[in-house]
Amino acid sequence: MSDSSLKATIQHDLTTAMRERDQVRSGTLRMVLTAITTEEVAGKESRELTDDDVLKVLAKEAKKRKEAATAYADASRPELADRELAELAILDAYLPAQLSDAELETIVAEAIATTGATGMAQMGQVMKATQGAVAGRADGGRVAAVVKAALAKS
Repeated sequence: MSDSSLKATIQHDLTTAMRERDQVRSGTLRMVLTAITTEEVAGKESRELTDDDVLKVLAKEAKKRKEAATAYADASRPELADRELAELAILDAYLPAQLSDAELETIVAEAIATTGATGMAQMGQVMKATQGAVAGRADGGRVAAVVKAALAKS
């Protein structure tokens, strides 16, 4: 793995956070590196993750933070929700910029045109084409909602 990989960047940032005694940042980065290592050894044989694979792990961890923050806020635990949101902000710094609603709708419209989908029965085909184009820049639930809305209009 090259020194300019995303995993190496996270490891370097962890060292910096530890030196600065930033407990939230160092704890979050340790958690991410653990998730990356777990993904590397999952399956029948260990492997080095590509930057795209590391981004998928980061996106999964960010989604966990969002869901936990919502759950804590609903349970009237704002101090725990704030901690999850702080961790989410750290993770977001490593993720690509999220697509705007207009950009996502354009990508979905192109996917519908490419697949020739005419109704909800072809939602899977449209989702597959859209996910490839979106590549981690939008949450799957958000993509599904836009695809459903677009297919309902057609």
